[in-house]
Amino acid sequence: RGRRFAQAPAPTRTDYQRDRDRIVHCTAFRRLVYKTQVFLNHEGDLFRTRLTHSLEVAQLGRSIARSLRLNEDLVEAVALAHDLGHTPFGHAGQDALNDCMAAFGGFEHNLQSLRVVDHLEHRYPEFDGLNLTFETREGILKHCSIANAKALEAGEPGGVAQRFLTHTQPSLEAQLCNLADEIAYNAHDIDDGVRSGLITLAQLQAVPLFDEFRRQTLADFPQLHQADQGRRLLYESIRRMLSAQVYDVIAATQSALDAVGSIDLAAVRQLPPLVQFGPDMRAKSRVLKAFLLQQLYRHPQVLQTTGQAKQVVRALFDAYFAAPHEMPERYQRRAAQGAVGDAASVTASVTASVTASVTASVTASVTARAVADYIAGMTDRFAVREHHRLTGQTLLTEGCV
Repeated sequence: RGRRFAQAPAPTRTDYQRDRDRIVHCTAFRRLVYKTQVFLNHEGDLFRTRLTHSLEVAQLGRSIARSLRLNEDLVEAVALAHDLGHTPFGHAGQDALNDCMAAFGGFEHNLQSLRVVDHLEHRYPEFDGLNLTFETREGILKHCSIANAKALEAGEPGGVAQRFLTHTQPSLEAQLCNLADEIAYNAHDIDDGVRSGLITLAQLQAVPLFDEFRRQTLADFPQLHQADQGRRLLYESIRRMLSAQVYDVIAATQSALDAVGSIDLAAVRQLPPLVQFGPDMRAKSRVLKAFLLQQLYRHPQVLQTTGQAKQVVRALFDAYFAAPHEMPERYQRRAAQGAVGDAASVTASVTASVTASVTASVTASVTARAVADYIAGMTDRFAVREHHRLTGQTLLTEGCV
């Protein structure tokens, strides 16, 4: 369906290859290397970050897409861009920023990823954003509240948010990225969790999906029973588990596609999701996710650190909101220019008696969104430094960073 701003095709690349290249070269993509997955960036050099996670999702997605004869380049572009809007400190930062923005429309990281590629990257003379194709942008917007979907639809009728209002599905490639995302983070969170010492191989024996391949690995390689072979046992078990999930998605999805026959994208949108696990793998995956939630994401050590991370984000928001001049000039200008323009458009239709209050409300909303955009773009380490600069406090340290 093309790009928001017309551009001539590239002579040697497809549209989706061009999308991928623009994503890889953008500033927000580079920042992902210092953004948290589960463990904060300073807690170890070998834990996953948003960048390594995105690369793993892209690799899995391309492999599955190839088997299903879907568009690999579109899958890769969506996978590489899906976390561009993530805050520092992972989901803790997202939750804190959403709380801060509660009175101003909230904060959704998928919507923020779309804001990055549509507005916040300034690399081209003709337009803001990266001017990606409709299909890539649609895939990036994995979730969206009804209120925000209505706002997007008002500005782009029939656009990437329409499906959240009509309760229809995105492309098969977007569906695939959603599942590749799940497969990737389940596998690497096991690895990072064991590496951190917060979960153990013994605990993982209670997870059928993992234990099936742990026992299979030990049967094939009895020497891995030795205590000093735990790392090899973990890697091989995860590798087999991940492969089994990939093969299951391919088989279940191909079966679903065969059942509906030859259909176009318009028909795909009207059906339930076609890219899927089989029933048994879906059930086992739910057990694994529940285990990780209880034993890793809610581990006291993780909760303590994420609690401190939330305090950092809230303090940053309060400081910038009260003193926008503490932000770079680009964000100061956006807040000021947006306040004037938006306030004028709103107050033109109201009586003079309420003009001042409406103007103040719009100004606050525009300022808050500029602050949220600035904080969301920060890396973990930069957020820690800014928090110390603005408050003099040290809730988190940069550690080895």
